[in-house]
Amino acid sequence: MSGRQKALLGLVAVLLVALFVVAVGTGRDDRGDPAARHGLVERLGALGGERSAVDPAAVSADCAEQTGRLVFSGSCVLRVADPGGLRTLVLRSARPFTVVAPAPGDADLTIRDEVEPASDGTGAVAKVAVDQSTEVAVICPGLGGCTVTVATS
Repeated sequence: MSGRQKALLGLVAVLLVALFVVAVGTGRDDRGDPAARHGLVERLGALGGERSAVDPAAVSADCAEQTGRLVFSGSCVLRVADPGGLRTLVLRSARPFTVVAPAPGDADLTIRDEVEPASDGTGAVAKVAVDQSTEVAVICPGLGGCTVTVATS
């Protein structure tokens, strides 16, 4: 290796070290919020808009005690009427439950999600994307009964 190549290699190494020092030195001391939406992501989300929730009146089931309130033990199959576009079926319960639903669109895929109540006491929440009339199974673990609410948010 010639002297010129050695000097160039040394210069590149010094430049890389300097860039590393600047990058580490300009960082913030706080840990940040991974759930926060900032900058470009926020603007792109605003362009797409928020998906609206499925109307509880568009959901029927044999286990429905009243509109939007499901009471069952074991399992219950919900029938969601065609929402006319991509919507979110929001299910809430004080107890853990499992949701089994087909993926939206033409995907030949079944989604299974076991939801647990949040540590802050807000209960278990499942959000299912729905874009056509479909059936969604809700399963209550254990021997006890479950009460699940079809929510608007």
